[in-house]
Amino acid sequence: MTVLDGGRTATAQAATDTTFEELTAPLRGELLAHCYRMLGSAGEAEDMVQETYLRAWRAFHSFEGRSSVRTWMYTIATNTCLTALKRQSRRPLPSGLGQPPGDPRVPVVEDRSRDWLEPLPDRMVWGEAQPDPAEAAVASEGVQLAVVAALQDLPPRQRAALVLRDVLQLSAAETAEALGCTVAAANSALQRARATLGDGVSSAGRRVHELTEGEREIFARFCEAFERYDVPAVVGVMADQARWQMPPFDRYYLGRQAIADLIGTQCPASGPLDLRMVPTVSNGQPAAGMYLRGPDGVHRPFQLCVLDIVDGQVTSVVGFFSPDAFEQAGLPGELSS
Repeated sequence: MTVLDGGRTATAQAATDTTFEELTAPLRGELLAHCYRMLGSAGEAEDMVQETYLRAWRAFHSFEGRSSVRTWMYTIATNTCLTALKRQSRRPLPSGLGQPPGDPRVPVVEDRSRDWLEPLPDRMVWGEAQPDPAEAAVASEGVQLAVVAALQDLPPRQRAALVLRDVLQLSAAETAEALGCTVAAANSALQRARATLGDGVSSAGRRVHELTEGEREIFARFCEAFERYDVPAVVGVMADQARWQMPPFDRYYLGRQAIADLIGTQCPASGPLDLRMVPTVSNGQPAAGMYLRGPDGVHRPFQLCVLDIVDGQVTSVVGFFSPDAFEQAGLPGELSS
């Protein structure tokens, strides 16, 4: 019989590992979404989930069941993220920098000096599996870009309190336990967070499972218009005060005319089929991988567009210039003609 550190036999350890896996594996997707809400980075969220499982596995022998496994795992994940946030600044979108809208006729400028908010492709959460609708609703709650961007304006502990209470619906006592503070302190952090946000997340677009048939048609028309390079048709499905932004480019553009000018003057496409759109889902929202045709006729990743659709109109588009986002979404590295 092999004896491990602490007097545990190999057989007992194997049984413990199996139990740990059975209890915690189903939580991985929602924990990834939780860490993303806290950090605003899909890649960092993956790292924090790995760290969470490592910490939980090491401590599993002392888990006494005073709270549910889910609450226990969220406590570990939250504190793992809070530790990480001590070493990093917030991740904004261009509209969160306090600047006025950009002039679409002025060449866009990259800013790689800061860390920008990243998308969370749904494939990272679920892999190739089709999630249970109820589980998908829980995991995608509060991961819309507008929500996560607003969360970035909160101090880390307030951010955690808001997510735990308002998104995950944990009790005040569970939230206080997760944060390692009193219920009064947790409630105070929550109140301050709510006051800071106000109605700042009211512009969040519908999640894919909430779209009406008409709104699905709006998304299809948006994609088809880009493939035809029909700029009037692109902005024709947008709200009057729609917003367009493209991190790491540091400006945002407001209104149909500005967006039309931006596409017409600065997009490297010039005619039909220069661009191809591959629908996907990111942040629970309708999204599309936009591919640009090169001189060799091959379409390669250009930007991942994530849309807010509200009341039958596109109110916001964020185009992420990130090859990693295409890979995370499971989109191909190139499209043949």
